[in-house]
Amino acid sequence: MARMRPPVLEARGGPETQRRVRDGAGLLSAAAMRRLDDDLDWYRVLPAEDRSWVGLVAQAGITAFVTWFAEPTRPPHGVGDIFAAAPPELTRSISLQHTLQLVRVVVDVVETHSDRLAAPGDEREVREAVLRYSREVAFSAAEVYARAAEVRGAWDARLEALVVDALVRGDVDDALRSRIAALGWSGRGSTLVLVGTTTAALDEVRGAELRRATLRAADDALVGVQGDRLVVFLGGEGDLRAAAETLLPRFGPGPVVIGPVVGDLTDSPRSARAALSGLLAARAWERAPRPVLADELLPERVLVGDVVARRMLVAQAYEPLAASQGSLLETLSAYLGTGRSLEAAARTLYVHPNTVRYRLRRVCDVTGWDPLDARESYVLQTALALGRLDTPAPAPDVAR
Repeated sequence: MARMRPPVLEARGGPETQRRVRDGAGLLSAAAMRRLDDDLDWYRVLPAEDRSWVGLVAQAGITAFVTWFAEPTRPPHGVGDIFAAAPPELTRSISLQHTLQLVRVVVDVVETHSDRLAAPGDEREVREAVLRYSREVAFSAAEVYARAAEVRGAWDARLEALVVDALVRGDVDDALRSRIAALGWSGRGSTLVLVGTTTAALDEVRGAELRRATLRAADDALVGVQGDRLVVFLGGEGDLRAAAETLLPRFGPGPVVIGPVVGDLTDSPRSARAALSGLLAARAWERAPRPVLADELLPERVLVGDVVARRMLVAQAYEPLAASQGSLLETLSAYLGTGRSLEAAARTLYVHPNTVRYRLRRVCDVTGWDPLDARESYVLQTALALGRLDTPAPAPDVAR
């Protein structure tokens, strides 16, 4: 079977058209610069340096078109070649939409002058060449901006990981605040942290999907993956706990712990520490809900050495009972010490069981934990033990 030969492309237009297009490059460049200044508002307000780069890009596009028009065997120069002389940062100064407007203006300038550039009879061929070239440039522009977006996305992901790691450690300084702002955190409303495990290693696609889900759930979001641990910071003015619950399917098996709501992101290390401590301790509570609040895991967090949880339990349960009237601390101690039996506690205290029941309701009013609930009575029992340990022992009587 004979091999198919590639078609031989003839020069576009006759020699006179080739010469006119080549000699008209300067005319087209000058006309394009005038049109940019007249038609594009965003171009007029650019800094002088960026204006010069945009002008260079427009001139490079015209020069590339002239070169390609004269050499039909070469593929059209893409916008990657046109942008080669400009710094990569220019993609931040002008958007893809602006770039396409720039291409449209340059193409319109060439089309407007096509009758002057083409020899008689070649006008249609010049216009068709311009349309084909503009199509190639537009597709290439999209490719350049897609690559730039990938680079920025990779950089943002690394920056986000550094910010999350610093917040978890509590290293909040001016440099971190600047990085947080660079990631687009608005700072409106409150903040909380939720932690759990990942379902699997997060690749770029799954990571981007997770970030989109977090931003749908709350106004602000940061995502960090630390080994098999997933740490999510949520911020905004809505119900952040409800927002956190919508993200449960994004976590792997096992507990998901929600830290306390704090004022802003700079105070979020407190929420992160509580959530991470709760994640470490959650295994001790077999029937813990999913998600579970870190403040619902205070006894378990005490067991893993969480000093903050220990202080909270003493301050919220033991100290109010010790300062209350009506023998509440004594009644709770008797109730817990007799196997949570109202009758046995009543006999120990020499009161009626209804009196014990009334005092236990008062315990619930004072502390927020109900002694008649199995889980909450465990919390109170732990608080009593911690409070007694923190109370100085009475000095022993010394015989005179």
